[in-house]
Amino acid sequence: MKKFFLLPLLFSLFFTAMPALAAKPVLFVSIVPQRYFLQQLVGDSADIRVMVLPGASPATYEPKPSQMAALARAKAWFTIGVPFEDSWLPRMKSSNPNLQCIPTDKGIVRQPVQSLRHTEEADGAVGKQSCCGLDPHIWLSPPLVKKQVVTSATALRLLFPQQAENISRNEAAFTARIDVLNEELHQLFDARPGLTFMVFHPSWGYFAREYGLHQEAVELEGKDPKPARLAALITRAKKEGIRTLFIQPQFSKKAANLIAKEIGGVVRVADPLAEDWEENLRSVAADIAGEKK
Repeated sequence: MKKFFLLPLLFSLFFTAMPALAAKPVLFVSIVPQRYFLQQLVGDSADIRVMVLPGASPATYEPKPSQMAALARAKAWFTIGVPFEDSWLPRMKSSNPNLQCIPTDKGIVRQPVQSLRHTEEADGAVGKQSCCGLDPHIWLSPPLVKKQVVTSATALRLLFPQQAENISRNEAAFTARIDVLNEELHQLFDARPGLTFMVFHPSWGYFAREYGLHQEAVELEGKDPKPARLAALITRAKKEGIRTLFIQPQFSKKAANLIAKEIGGVVRVADPLAEDWEENLRSVAADIAGEKK
């Protein structure tokens, strides 16, 4: 009899708890590293969802219907200025007029994409510096991330005033860690001024600028290099003693493997969209500096 008596009570408790679970606010971010940033500020008090799923590119991503449906009920979308936002942001606002869009890149001046340190001449030789468009990869520079965190924390305090004090404490702790990371990386690269590293896709321009490095990109405007360009890159890599070529999971490895074979080097992954942002930057930095076995 006790079992039957308890069942209605258990059902009552379960269904009473459901609204509390459903009430957890939903926040959207554009890319995976942003989820890491927001988690440092609000912990698990919000359901933080990512638009660009792992393995996809922020340049060409198309949200899934389920994401659009969830975004229509979300409290806010923290944007960062990646290309897919330009076409999808107006659609999302029309489906959810109450959606608050927080541009975390506010106040950050973009630099041109260093698609090549040198242009490709007709004969395949390597010429002067070139650029095409503005670089969206502002999350790969700790000082720029610090600015994004301040912008995000300000917005979160307005969205959740009851958690303002906790958000401020978390903001102070996270920005302090960012300062420590930035100092570590400066110490690592200060002993290697002007170091050149070769990447397939030019994602690491802000990182290179912050630490006085040179990023040599293989691709040209999203396209694999022509044979003459490949030959010029191989010659340059041999001349500058480059033995590591960095790729990211979202792009083809064919040209990278060919160059690595010709220079007797290796291909390593430097994923700009890795979730553990702090550990990822430390790992990539050690690779670039040649201190990672």
